Amino acid sequence: MKLTIDSLKQIGSFTGRPVEKEISWRQGEDTLTATVFVRPLGYQSAVSDVLAAGGKQDSIAGRIAAAICDEEGNPVFTAQDITHGPLDPAELEKDRNSTKRLGALDGNLTVALLTAIHEVNNLGKMPNSASSTNSGTSSSSPASAAARSRKPKKP
Repeated sequence: MKLTIDSLKQIGSFTGRPVEKEISWRQGEDTLTATVFVRPLGYQSAVSDVLAAGGKQDSIAGRIAAAICDEEGNPVFTAQDITHGPLDPAELEKDRNSTKRLGALDGNLTVALLTAIHEVNNLGKMPNSASSTNSGTSSSSPASAAARSRKPKKP
């Protein structure tokens, strides 16, 4: 195959439009539900992974920020929004230069978002099943291990 934009389009190498997902999570006594849009993993997530590997951002926050978007594919969060929260509007109203943030994203919401990202990126894929190996080490009994040993037995 010659690598061209047309050949990449034909084989589906572009992530396409975001996928709409409904998520639910518990916050205190309440169960909340929201509609989110998830961008399939692609360039943005690769950049996020490189930044995380270089210690420039949190890997989980980066993955969420790269994947969760609006209907048009525009990011909803930055990694800092997830780890520290957006700027506090009440504090900004008092002081336009305030850097106070609302705090990290709720843990249950974080898990719900990661689950949605996982579901979108594993659609149509069969989960790996436990496969048997035929390496000659299927038995773990001491007798069969001794029989397979290449060392001579000591008297």
